[in-house]
Amino acid sequence: MSQNIVTYSPAYTIVPTYECFNRCSYCNFRTDPGKSPWLTLLEAESILQRLQNQGICEILILSGEVHPLSPRREAWFQLIYDLCVLALAMGFLPHTNAGPLSFPEMQRLKNVNVSMGLMLEQLTPKLLNTVHFHAPSKLPDVRLQQLEWAGKLQIPFTTGLLLGIGETEDDCWQALAAIADLHKQYKHIQEVILQPHSPGNLQTLNAEAFDPRLLPKLIEKARNILPAEITIQIPPNLVTDDNWLLACLDAGARDLGGIGPKDEVNPDYPHLQKHKLMEILKTAGWELVPRLPVYPHFYSWLNEEMVTAVKNYGVA
Repeated sequence: MSQNIVTYSPAYTIVPTYECFNRCSYCNFRTDPGKSPWLTLLEAESILQRLQNQGICEILILSGEVHPLSPRREAWFQLIYDLCVLALAMGFLPHTNAGPLSFPEMQRLKNVNVSMGLMLEQLTPKLLNTVHFHAPSKLPDVRLQQLEWAGKLQIPFTTGLLLGIGETEDDCWQALAAIADLHKQYKHIQEVILQPHSPGNLQTLNAEAFDPRLLPKLIEKARNILPAEITIQIPPNLVTDDNWLLACLDAGARDLGGIGPKDEVNPDYPHLQKHKLMEILKTAGWELVPRLPVYPHFYSWLNEEMVTAVKNYGVA
């Protein structure tokens, strides 16, 4: 990739449900199980119809988590699968991030997603006594297992760290090293997101935002730990100072993630839209370029239907 190129994905987020059995204290996304309706396929079809011819390529299926032992788990998973099928049929490229999944669930979703993702967040077990005390699916081994299964299934994968939730610098380096080790074995990680904790109105955690002035140093270190083919992504709406955003790029970040109408995970921080980002980057000699939610060197991992969908975007 050229040194002066920064990428982003023209994206829209579809939320099957906000309900989640985890209660992470920093979360601004979840609702309690049974407290919010699930999206219907008819509602999703109406949304996707409005998005056609709007320059959107990625449909991010981002869901709260239904407990693996819940009697509603099968219906929840089927809804996610059906939403991916619908998005594909309507000309979009699905990318699912729905928390930890079973191996068979991941195997099925591989057939209807060009890529998938799950934030590793942090691997230190001490967070199970603080921010993840009521979050059973945030067990470090469970998150790592997802990354390993994605590798075994040859699923192009995005993961990342959440910064400022009680970890130390060494915790970050250990988590990045674990990602690097798995990638060296399976060659399946597309991007690593470095996401600064940004307080919102719904969270219960009483903690300040991660200082964005610390990001460039962290990115530089991450760039040294991660294999060169893994892209480092930062969310520009969470780095609100233009100078520090540019410093993050100078340090080695090269992607700004999915840019759409709303950041569902951080709803208090509106996405900067393409024209604004282009203005900021242009002043420092950067060019903002759209990309697909699957990188070209992973096309050979896609089934025939996925390859056809990718080719419809004018790439071989």
